[in-house]
Amino acid sequence: MPMTLIDAKNATATSRAKATFRVLPRMTKHEVKEYLTKIYDLPVTKVNTMNYMGKRKRATGKRKVIYYKYRDFKKAIVTFDDSVQDLGLGVRIPELEQREAEDQEL
Repeated sequence: MPMTLIDAKNATATSRAKATFRVLPRMTKHEVKEYLTKIYDLPVTKVNTMNYMGKRKRATGKRKVIYYKYRDFKKAIVTFDDSVQDLGLGVRIPELEQREAEDQEL
């Protein structure tokens, strides 16, 4: 999977719904928009991207020092159309909460 969801924010009265994805560094804004539109049928308005260099680390042993680096990655912040109000994250369903409460009582 080339995209991993990091964060999502629902729409408010003043701002649109946004989601943050971690994508491959070679993906462009157009590819991110096309991917979300064609596969998930989401109305994407705008895509902002940020490139990140992977952290460099040093591990010391008894005889030598080993240097290594984490992978580079890119973040894509996607703004959705006004038709998307709720992204479905963190939604509480009262019926399921009542069932769980009843199961715990038994």
